[in-house]
Amino acid sequence: MIEDRQGARQVDREAADWFSRLSQTRIENEDLAAFAEWRRDPLNLAAYNRIEDISRAVRGLADDPEIQAAAREARARPPERRDRRAVLRLSPKAWGPTLGLAGVVAASLIGWLIVTAPTYSTAVGEQVSARLEDGSRVQLNTDTRLRVRFTGGVRRVELLRGQAFFEVAHDTARPFIVVAGSTEVRAVGTRFDVRRDPGEVRVTLAEGRVAVHDRASGGRDWTLTPGQSLDLGVRAKLTGPTAVDVPATTAWTTGRLAFHDVTLADAVTEINRYTRDKIVLGAGVPADRKVSGVFPTGDTGDFLAAVTTLYGLKTTVRPGGGLELSASREPAA
Repeated sequence: MIEDRQGARQVDREAADWFSRLSQTRIENEDLAAFAEWRRDPLNLAAYNRIEDISRAVRGLADDPEIQAAAREARARPPERRDRRAVLRLSPKAWGPTLGLAGVVAASLIGWLIVTAPTYSTAVGEQVSARLEDGSRVQLNTDTRLRVRFTGGVRRVELLRGQAFFEVAHDTARPFIVVAGSTEVRAVGTRFDVRRDPGEVRVTLAEGRVAVHDRASGGRDWTLTPGQSLDLGVRAKLTGPTAVDVPATTAWTTGRLAFHDVTLADAVTEINRYTRDKIVLGAGVPADRKVSGVFPTGDTGDFLAAVTTLYGLKTTVRPGGGLELSASREPAA
């Protein structure tokens, strides 16, 4: 019996550790693979689900005066002094009888919620995956910034710039809303991609269903089904949702860019999103010629080798940085 209790405590500790690790802004692929292997054990999965239940219960205590006081105290301290100890000083009544012995785990979760900023961002060429407090996951593409504001009635994310892929945890009581400029995407439990460029927004649906509302288009509404994409903004024709190749559109989530009959100019623009050493098209380069292929993000070598061979171009290092493509010889047959 003692060994059973010790084993159960060990599983709970592992579950709490996994919850903490998966709640970080940056998550390595190796960690995700290890977690998938760990949760194959039904006991492990049950323990992890209990931790998530505790997390949801803890968030329900957000309006408790003692917890609000602890939050104010934590925010008032210098960053280097912020830790979870202030939360552990809360009186037992703050946890409520329903949490029982889970109070210690709940205390740690509240501490994490207090000191974690609800903003996520990536640098040029960087991609990260994050687990949101409701269990949803978001993957940020290069040079992306988003702000998360969850309340008791709605889960709201503002995409300030860049591109993000969302895997929304199902919760009919709290819709999941992504705001990108004048565009609002509403979902309950689904998988979709939102890209925001200056003056333009593209929504691509991989799974489920989303409703899109755009104030700049006169308050128009659309409903997307899987395999559809909607372009909005200054250059959009507002013809409504169109069918797209979702794996190609979302290939960036696997570290690749998939081009199919894309103009060389547009392909270079996309490649440049992932590097600070920008590619510039020089005189004589056939900017409207088409490019097809799959290339790694952040590595221009394969792309440059393909287009220079295909169109008879040469690459020159620019004095101020970056590379210039210019005409060199007749294109290859």
